[in-house]
Amino acid sequence: MCPAAPDSILGSVLWPGAILAAAAVASAQPVTIAVVDTGANVRAPAIAAKSPATYDVRTHGPNVRDLNGHGTIVASLVAGSSGAARLMIIRAGSSSGAFSVANEAAAIRYAVDHGARIVNLSFGGPRTSAVERSAIRYAIDRGALVVAAAGDDYAARPEYPAALVGSSGLAVAAVTGAGAHATFSNTGRWVSVAAPGERGTSFAAPLVAGAAARVWAANPRLTARGVVKIIEETASGRGAHTDDLGYGVIDAGAAVALARAVS
Repeated sequence: MCPAAPDSILGSVLWPGAILAAAAVASAQPVTIAVVDTGANVRAPAIAAKSPATYDVRTHGPNVRDLNGHGTIVASLVAGSSGAARLMIIRAGSSSGAFSVANEAAAIRYAVDHGARIVNLSFGGPRTSAVERSAIRYAIDRGALVVAAAGDDYAARPEYPAALVGSSGLAVAAVTGAGAHATFSNTGRWVSVAAPGERGTSFAAPLVAGAAARVWAANPRLTARGVVKIIEETASGRGAHTDDLGYGVIDAGAAVALARAVS
């Protein structure tokens, strides 16, 4: 999945009231969201406010300088939509925006092993591998919620890793400002939900990751599957699933309210 015009996206991303209506709620142990991407500019205001943990899977060090720009946008969207959640930035992609399967898998495992409950993956492609499948399974088996972009190929075919997350994760399609399916957003039975992303599903997924963090903060007793179920049940489809939008456009306010109501 190729990064799209990084310097122009952040200011044009839509932040609808339904998605950001939920007030930030703190829990005894704030949820940590890991952003696996091309790194990030940790001085960007929204990111800096989170004092993120950082790690580069190639150097095994803390420098995650973003030479592409894609990761900075994704991390900023997560930071701005996730309430009191903590942020972990893991650089796995190159300056060109390419991700090797080995680096992707290492980043997912590092995130889970270091306390991330949500892992955002705003990249993908038409093929998968045993290494990628093993890493996604590793995260799911340890209770993490994987949020992945559905892809921007105008295609009715699976995108990986999004098509691997199943009912314990969220594969995210994109909608326009009017709430209609973005024509580039890939489709299929594996799509879970949708969020605003007129410049790509890469930028819809972090809004869903942020909403998931708010839901989990509202009810820390939930499992990853429980968070997924609440987000799907409160989305605009009201329980009906389509290949274009999954269960519909997320409603973070409704999801947080339902999370607080369930025991």
